[in-house]
Amino acid sequence: MASHEFGIMQEAPVLGQRFDEYEPDKYHCIKVDDDVLELVAEQLCAADCYWHALDVPGKGLAYCGITLIPPASLPLMCDIIAAVPELADLHRMLIQAWKEDKYVIHYGL
Repeated sequence: MASHEFGIMQEAPVLGQRFDEYEPDKYHCIKVDDDVLELVAEQLCAADCYWHALDVPGKGLAYCGITLIPPASLPLMCDIIAAVPELADLHRMLIQAWKEDKYVIHYGL
């Protein structure tokens, strides 16, 4: 089954730094089935994010790429996914990142 991976970034990205490598182990990522994420994908488009680098702003997840989710977008994302029981692990991880003021990295399909 196709899946997405999410992890907390211990160091915030900086302007000019690109994230093009698939490194889920580096961020201790958790997997989320695509079928489940699709339930909220459209709503997540309201969240301000970055696609592969801080100089590429976007809305929502780079579904087939790498997304950098800033701490400021985590409250909205938490609200959106809270209603989906299958996303409880992701919800806990996003809350942790929010409390620690950390970016979250997302690896799409």
